[in-house]
Amino acid sequence: MPVSEAQLAEAGARLTDSLERKGLMITTAESCTGGWVAKVLTDRSGSSAYVHSGIVTYSNDAKHELLGVSEQSLAQHGAVSESVVLEMVAGALAITGADVAVAISGIAGPKGGSSEKPVGTVWFAWGRSQKAAEAVVQVFEGDREAVRRQAVLFALEGLQRFLE
Repeated sequence: MPVSEAQLAEAGARLTDSLERKGLMITTAESCTGGWVAKVLTDRSGSSAYVHSGIVTYSNDAKHELLGVSEQSLAQHGAVSESVVLEMVAGALAITGADVAVAISGIAGPKGGSSEKPVGTVWFAWGRSQKAAEAVVQVFEGDREAVRRQAVLFALEGLQRFLE
């Protein structure tokens, strides 16, 4: 089932309400979603009360240079991996000082998939200062747009669950 703008807006509103209620600032570290999670979070007026920043690190060089993801992790596991999204979350929290972070790295397609990591494979991580980070992988169906929309929704809903 396709993810609608309304679904993204509703999930974003639930998360931003939670962030505001808890007094938390968020940063995003996004790759395949290209800043879409940050876009949803900043759609509401007054979002500077809970959004610290959004960092799009599409290339491996950007992941390494901006977020401190190790070249060894990138070479050994690839950008679409548990170790890389966990390092993205840790790096985002470290460089921004935000309270909570989400990281996303995946293969939106139509190119780039393999038998090990087919198109639609997306890794997510959530982290919070003084709380262990969590990572999970999903494989979404559909074209590039569908994969990205599903990834944004999953990131918003997953972060909401992580904060509860």
